[in-house]
Amino acid sequence: MPAPETSRPAAFLDRDGVLNVDREYVHRADQLTWIDGVPEAIRLLNDAGFLVIVVTNQSGVARGFYDEAAVAALHAHMRGYLAARGAHIDAFYYCPHHPDGKVAAYTMRCDCRKPGTGMFEQAARDWPIDRARSFMIGDKDIDIAAATAFGIRGAQFNATTDKLPDLVRRMITAD
Repeated sequence: MPAPETSRPAAFLDRDGVLNVDREYVHRADQLTWIDGVPEAIRLLNDAGFLVIVVTNQSGVARGFYDEAAVAALHAHMRGYLAARGAHIDAFYYCPHHPDGKVAAYTMRCDCRKPGTGMFEQAARDWPIDRARSFMIGDKDIDIAAATAFGIRGAQFNATTDKLPDLVRRMITAD
């Protein structure tokens, strides 16, 4: 459901490697291991007035490992977990495509797959985003490339050396 018409900055977050440990093709709640500090980091963003938008490549759909219903169920589980801890994600966007997929309907090149900007563009159509104050946190070069192509700041996150709440604080105050 769209936000009010007043534009707000958005914090775009990659999912696997930023919110949860990146074990290839995570698609069930029992496979999910949260990165330390995620609820705190998202609460910081919520309290600072940022839209929190997850943008994630999910090629497992195209590869036939799971379907879009599994993606939706995992995202609903993530929302419930965060809500119980006083944090919320405003929207999830995902790309189910991959040019080397096995499921014909999803086997393609597309603009939504990062480093493309399709998920960001869709979010900008759905939400009144203040791009000048928005940023992306991702764990891969393609995340930063997508942020740059969309015209926002990007920060690379490494779960083994960085603390997500600390990075979020730096990004919020870097305005």
